[in-house]
Amino acid sequence: MKKKIVVLTGAGMSAESGIKTFRDAGGLWENYPVEQVASHEGWLADPVLVNEFYNARRKELISAQPNEGHRLVAELEKNFQVDVVTQNVDNLHERAGSTSVTHLHGELMKVCSSRDVENEQYWKILDEHNYRVEAGEKAGDGSLIRPYIVFFGESVPMIEKAVELCLQADIFIIIGTSLNVYPAAGLIRYVAPHVPIYLIDPKPVTTGINRVVYIQKGASEGMKELMTKLG
Repeated sequence: MKKKIVVLTGAGMSAESGIKTFRDAGGLWENYPVEQVASHEGWLADPVLVNEFYNARRKELISAQPNEGHRLVAELEKNFQVDVVTQNVDNLHERAGSTSVTHLHGELMKVCSSRDVENEQYWKILDEHNYRVEAGEKAGDGSLIRPYIVFFGESVPMIEKAVELCLQADIFIIIGTSLNVYPAAGLIRYVAPHVPIYLIDPKPVTTGINRVVYIQKGASEGMKELMTKLG
């Protein structure tokens, strides 16, 4: 039976693909206040602005490609059972070949009802030929279409599934996250005490856990080194 690897990824995973991070210098928050484009209050105040912001993010994503880090995470499936838990809303893990991806913060290429966000009946998957949401466009229940994004202050519907995966991990890998955003940052605490943990990030990350093996590199170079360690 294959060992189970759980991979937790953050913005640094996709940075090499040209996807802007929100918090780093030059990131998206410098141009758009978070409360304007990623909060329920911002959505209520100006849904047209919010949809245009995510239309622009989708256009950026369509032209982006998975990087070597994404591809190597997918390659782990040759020898392991792999579940990716990502804080990212892009689809680069899936496009690289990962077959089990849990999105904690929503999915950029999915839109939903603004009245009933988790009702799958009103979900719509967008693609490169049809990625825009126009002003006033409505879902099947008559409410405005909104991005399927977990806005700040909203609950994280997939967190319980992510916790369950972490409890089952034989190996835990963290890539490109500062572990500052909760509840995702708390997932490391659900990894069993005997399970090895590898953390890939070019910047120092504090976990408070002694057994963490740090690989202070970007996603692609860090994954190359880790693949060697895992054999």
